[in-house]
Amino acid sequence: MKSMTGYGRARLSAHGREITVEVRAVNHRYLDCTVKAPRVYGFLEDALKKAASERIARGRVDIFIAIEDEEAAGSEILLNEQLAGSYIQALQRLHERFGLESRLTVMDVAKLPDVLTSRRAEIDADELTADVLSVFAEAAGGFDTMRTREGVKLAEDVRSRAGTILSLVGEVERRSPERVAAYREKLYKRMQEVLESAQVDEQRILLEAAVFADKTAVDEETVRLRSHISQLELMLAEGGAVGRKLDFLVQEMNREANTIGSKANDAAMSRLVVDLKSEIEKIREQIQNIE
Repeated sequence: MKSMTGYGRARLSAHGREITVEVRAVNHRYLDCTVKAPRVYGFLEDALKKAASERIARGRVDIFIAIEDEEAAGSEILLNEQLAGSYIQALQRLHERFGLESRLTVMDVAKLPDVLTSRRAEIDADELTADVLSVFAEAAGGFDTMRTREGVKLAEDVRSRAGTILSLVGEVERRSPERVAAYREKLYKRMQEVLESAQVDEQRILLEAAVFADKTAVDEETVRLRSHISQLELMLAEGGAVGRKLDFLVQEMNREANTIGSKANDAAMSRLVVDLKSEIEKIREQIQNIE
């Protein structure tokens, strides 16, 4: 299991170029990949996005590409001889017509507009794409190592909080029958006060207590919560891109906790539900970081 947050960097010299690739990612609901490279290398974008989607399930991913041509490897100098000749002839006429001193040098002519121009050598797109993808794979390796390391920590924290939730569920299950007994006792005393010396109808007390127990029973909710915790552990053990599944599971856990809260009718049970929902919310926050 991996975190969505990570960083990786790699550098390689190949075919006269220094290629550097950086991969950075933060949390995002889906995969949102952006490639940032010099405009002349725009053809790399599709290949890099495809490579990223094969390794990354979700997250906001930025891939930075830097390519430096080694000396004289990426361009050539062109001489416009016809234009240089025209410049020289024009300068000679100026010298003859106005008697100007002439100290014309090669550098003087070379500095004139468009006499010397540079032209980038034609790029072998397939060759460069293969080289960049190779560097990306190395950078992504470090990126994944960082995400996996963080994923282990996230899993440990989620497991710890899941254990706390199971303990709270146990407290809820123990408290539930106590509430019914307390309600029955409270109801008995009230009927005694109302009826004073008259005989209290025990059957009526038992019936009312049974109705109360049925309305406030949380057995189904606690059983489902235990089942959800078991599924949570299985997903953590399974690893991979389980973030969305975990997110859905936590929503179900929160729904069960809300139902228990709606049935809670005493302070002790309400406190347990508050603690229960707090731990579920903390798990939900951590899951937002899981791929």
